[in-house]
Amino acid sequence: MAKKLILIDGSGFIFRAYHALPPLRRTDGTHVGAVYGFCTMLMKQIEQAQQEASYLAVIFDAARETFRQEIYPDYKAHRPPVPEDLIPQFSIIREACEAFNVPSIELEGFEADDLIASYAKSATEQGFSVIIVSSDKDLMQLIGDGIIMLDPIKNKKIAETEVFEKFGVFPNKVIEVQALAGDATDNIPGVPGIGIKTAAELINTFGSVEALLERTHEIKQPKRRQSLLENAENARISKKLVTLCDSAPLPAEIKTMIPRDPDAIHLKDFMRYQGFTSLIARIDKQLSIDKPAAVTTTYITIRTADQLKSLVQDCLSKPYVAFDTETTSLNIMDAKLVGISLSHTAGYGYYIPLNHQEATQQLDEKTAFDLLQPLLTDPAILKVGQNIKYDLGVLHKYGVEVTPITDTMLISYVLDGSRHRHGMDELAERHLQHTTIKYNDVVGTGKNQKTFDMVDIGLATTYAAEDADITLRLYEHLQPRLAQEKMTTVYERIERPLIPIIADMELTGVRANQQLLFRLGQEFTEEMQRLERRIYELAGRAFNVGSPKQLGEILFDELKLPVPKKTKTGSYITDADVLEKLVENGYELPKVVLDWRELAKLKSTYVDGLLNSINKKTQRIHTSYSMALTSTGRLSSSEPNLQNIPIRTARGRQIRQAFIPQTDWKMVSLDYSQIELRLLCHMAEVPQLSQAFCQGQDIHVTTASEMFGVPMDQITGDLRRKAKAINFGIIYGISAFGLAQQLDIPQSEAARYIAHYFEKYPGIQAYMEYQKEFARQHGYVKTLFGRKCYILGIQDKNGAVRQAAERQAINAPLQGTNADIIKMAMHRIPQVLKDHNLGGRMLLQVHDELIFEIPESQVEETSKLIKNVMESIAYLRVPLVVGVGVGNNWDEAH
Repeated sequence: MAKKLILIDGSGFIFRAYHALPPLRRTDGTHVGAVYGFCTMLMKQIEQAQQEASYLAVIFDAARETFRQEIYPDYKAHRPPVPEDLIPQFSIIREACEAFNVPSIELEGFEADDLIASYAKSATEQGFSVIIVSSDKDLMQLIGDGIIMLDPIKNKKIAETEVFEKFGVFPNKVIEVQALAGDATDNIPGVPGIGIKTAAELINTFGSVEALLERTHEIKQPKRRQSLLENAENARISKKLVTLCDSAPLPAEIKTMIPRDPDAIHLKDFMRYQGFTSLIARIDKQLSIDKPAAVTTTYITIRTADQLKSLVQDCLSKPYVAFDTETTSLNIMDAKLVGISLSHTAGYGYYIPLNHQEATQQLDEKTAFDLLQPLLTDPAILKVGQNIKYDLGVLHKYGVEVTPITDTMLISYVLDGSRHRHGMDELAERHLQHTTIKYNDVVGTGKNQKTFDMVDIGLATTYAAEDADITLRLYEHLQPRLAQEKMTTVYERIERPLIPIIADMELTGVRANQQLLFRLGQEFTEEMQRLERRIYELAGRAFNVGSPKQLGEILFDELKLPVPKKTKTGSYITDADVLEKLVENGYELPKVVLDWRELAKLKSTYVDGLLNSINKKTQRIHTSYSMALTSTGRLSSSEPNLQNIPIRTARGRQIRQAFIPQTDWKMVSLDYSQIELRLLCHMAEVPQLSQAFCQGQDIHVTTASEMFGVPMDQITGDLRRKAKAINFGIIYGISAFGLAQQLDIPQSEAARYIAHYFEKYPGIQAYMEYQKEFARQHGYVKTLFGRKCYILGIQDKNGAVRQAAERQAINAPLQGTNADIIKMAMHRIPQVLKDHNLGGRMLLQVHDELIFEIPESQVEETSKLIKNVMESIAYLRVPLVVGVGVGNNWDEAH
């Protein structure tokens, strides 16, 4: 049986897949629809090659300039530019070939079609039969003895019969037809007035282009004859252009194209990174890939002191040990410790049950902690956790401290910040190809769910020991990448030192004035009732004010107010923007509804939400900070979210008044002043603004003076307001439209302001363009300290999505550096206070602001120390300045 060679037209397929398949994006916003289509097709061809012991290669265009431009400079001159969101996919598709371990071949100066023609000729001469995976009509001239084509989209064979159906001639005459008919797509001129059908008739009659041109006097139609005479040279040039070169140098020998099994881990990791989870399951099933050897596991229950002593001795000889806690609740304040698991060697896990309800032998807490203490505090042994902040908080409640520590979740976050999930289940699947035992499989769900202390110890051991084992294996897999990808500084200087600080803040919590919250709740309820009565009067009837549908019917059907755009489902839009525009037009009802909505939000989210969050034992509110969520490195508060407590309205500030210090202490707020503007001056190297910051001038007055040509002592409040809007707007990549709306000026005037701003500060525009271009090339931007902030949609062909991504690319280095700076300060402050024997406690972090409670007698000294730490944590071209506020509640202190 003849050997087979499968030649895949990679370049041709990319474009066809791009236009044929729906858009698809991975988590960092990069479009990968064509990549997905390519991988699906390639898997099918690899499977075919494996079944038939065929040889296989993917052929690509190396560049758009080839020898054909020398023949005819206008060749392909009218082709539209490659879509922006397709450009990044070319390199990813080449990565796919590498991941599948399939040869990918290209040659400078030649199109993929020429290489395919040359390989096809060489292969048939060596006794191969050839399958060309493509639907490109230009390749149909190659079909003949031993060569066929396969349309990968339609999965349809293309042989001589199919070529005749398309061109009206057999493959050996295809170039003659193409030479006459030309090709508008590739700007091949051909002969005007002659299409495929007419060309086929002429070639079937005369045999070739040259024969036709020699016998044009036999053409009966005057116009056709004249066209042939006038365009004879074009016809000859066109034939040269459409004729494939079958003598191109072959970059790789055919014998090297034997399919080789890919590295399963590498291939699946590539698929996961692209988000092609549906293809992963098909890989093992469809392709004959050797699966990685399963790790043999040994999981042991530790029930006696002697067993634990032996285990601790084994651990003390290791450089690092993974551990995990099992508890009754995910809420640290409510959680009761049930057991601890350890792992010192991959594949081995040990579970120490402490408080299971099961009436079998278990160690008591004191004995276990006494035996574990030398291990947990040994400075030479690194303790590895997955979301270790939780475990530190749980053990701290039992008087157990753990040091030094590291966290696989945070390592993953620093390495792969474009991903939003860094849980153990996802990381084990992504990096170890291991499916973990799920928590709900152990404790159940719904009404049948039980707490972990009710779980059988044997099952608990399997689950808990696996957690420690997987954490250890993840550490061994991820830790080396920090140095490889130059992210060690971000992790070791910024993220890892912050873990115990955040754990302590969560345990400390913040005191709340319950009486004030109750009173605010009553006041808000009474005011909402009063507003509802007024709303009903204006509407002419009662209705559910909280229902957007009913409100839309009242406003636009019954009261006939000007109708805004509707949703796709035909419903009226009644969001804040719509209502505010109606208010501007003098309508009272929308204004009252907006007031009611503000109160409803404050009542439900803040008053009721905060009251429900007060811990019964501590009488404080304990938020949870996610350290592995945002793309810029910012911390994120939840349960409850204390980072979005309102500040701009009088009612919102009343909520802040409910956050109070303990008796005889003060609330102290320290926040960075205009930090992102200062960072912009540093990164963009803006001498005028840097000088203003260094001299302590009002930066907005300085900008107004530069922008409007007015001496600084004559700057009015209105000019300063405009300058401030421009300064802060530039940080977020504001458009002329956005600035016009903000300042209530014509868009043309706003455009002039922005243009003039860039004339005055060219470094800022250069910074912005640099960051956008860097994001386009890499998919991320960097902070001053090296953190990668991934930018979604920077290559999107949707203009609105792309422009939003560009604004993010401008701001992310500033916001991310801001986050890095305040995190480093947070790490340093507690040690400084300890060194000075001061008792202040860090309670909250809200982006640029840190909130403390400090003994009243120590406020001045402590505030100065903290301010000094925050201002000296990083040295820039401009000074960092921190404002200090002191009060009896958060509102007074801010």
